[in-house]
Amino acid sequence: MSSKDSCRSELRIAVRQLSDRCLYSASKWAAEQLVGIEQDPAKFTPTNTRFQRGSSSIRRKYRTHDMTATPIAGVSYVATPVMEEDELVDGDFYLLAKSYFDCREYKRAAHVLRDQTGRKSVFLRCYALYLAGEKRKEEEMIELEGPLGKSDAVNGELVSLERELSTLRKNGTIDPFCLYLYALVLKQKGSENLARTVLLESVNSYPWNWNAWTELRSLCTTVDNLNSLALNSHWMKDFFLASAYQELRMHNDCLSKYEYLLGTFGYSNYIQAQIAKAQYSLREFDQVEAIFEELLRNDPYRVEDMDMYSNVLYAKECFSALSYLAHRAFTIDKYRPESCCIIGNYYSLKGQHEKSVMYFRRALKLNKNYLSAWTLMGHEFVEMKNTPAAVDAYRRAVDIDSCDYRAWYGLGQAYEMMGMHFYALNYFKKSVFLQPTDSRLWIAMAQCYETEQLHMLDEGSNCSAPTSKAALRAGAP
Repeated sequence: MSSKDSCRSELRIAVRQLSDRCLYSASKWAAEQLVGIEQDPAKFTPTNTRFQRGSSSIRRKYRTHDMTATPIAGVSYVATPVMEEDELVDGDFYLLAKSYFDCREYKRAAHVLRDQTGRKSVFLRCYALYLAGEKRKEEEMIELEGPLGKSDAVNGELVSLERELSTLRKNGTIDPFCLYLYALVLKQKGSENLARTVLLESVNSYPWNWNAWTELRSLCTTVDNLNSLALNSHWMKDFFLASAYQELRMHNDCLSKYEYLLGTFGYSNYIQAQIAKAQYSLREFDQVEAIFEELLRNDPYRVEDMDMYSNVLYAKECFSALSYLAHRAFTIDKYRPESCCIIGNYYSLKGQHEKSVMYFRRALKLNKNYLSAWTLMGHEFVEMKNTPAAVDAYRRAVDIDSCDYRAWYGLGQAYEMMGMHFYALNYFKKSVFLQPTDSRLWIAMAQCYETEQLHMLDEGSNCSAPTSKAALRAGAP
């Protein structure tokens, strides 16, 4: 079996297994990669040719490997993701519980499975309890502090779930899906090292759950963390490494890894979007714009990642294109955080900062941890000269992601506006450390050194960095 056929076979089974366990985002991701594999020309039929898009100049640029000859790095250590030995143990009860789960009746689903012992049932019961706790936590946050306020609300199911899942793991009866759930519980309770270990066990046992890889990536905050992982050899490892390199700002390594993956997943919209994200970080706005234009042609109802596209259009002051994108997002799904972010950028470019803030607040009502919205709202408050509100927004952003250089830069701007130059300098230094190739940050730090309050002219003159027109135009959020 060829590499592509092997990947295709594994993904088809994984999509069903993930969907059966209500891991819908992981199932969607797997299905998108399945369609992203180039079809065998000998098997073309009128029903599947609509997925076979022509190789654009963008794809040709990154697809340097021969599609029929390039194998994916690593050998699959599990031929196919078959783990359904208990398929019929709790079948009818499981189907009922899953129907309740799909209707967001989580406690009811867990109750149906209270006496079932099959692995799928144990996982779904625990997962339903976890989501019931998350739902209640969100409700308490809204009731106690309002949708944007801080709250001490916690998931009330964590203690009992930790006890049960820990026991299953010690007994050796836990499956990879429950390991993933156990890691989520540990992460929320602050046991990040153990959570990383448990996630490693999960992905090594069942590598097709992209949710587990995503959580593992979030716990690899340093290169040392990443290098310490004893990952088994599998093609999913390449997707993980590419994503981890991106988060660690190793953009060239990230692009090389995605280029390699395109050898098999040559039509993956996900990979194209990640390439655009890496190039956005490198300030290659023209190439990013071209990729997103193609993505929208291929997937016209796509909303995810389009907020990044709106940032590019904002930076290039492409008013008509941003207006069209905002209208499209509003029409497709106006209550997605990304849609609200796009519309917020549109009003910001028009100079209507109050309306812009309103849409960023709406995005945060939908997802309080939506990093871009906090940073963008901080920018709007700076434009409105409301520095206390800007500082609060930026601090919420760095609480979510301490590597968001835009938020640190924003804090520097805000404190500079308040005449607190020592604080501003500290934040500018943080932003430069995280994004050393952005000349705008170096210029801001130099100007801060040269203020009357600091008057450190030598230090200011030493602030230099590689300059580029893209970097100097990087006023985008």
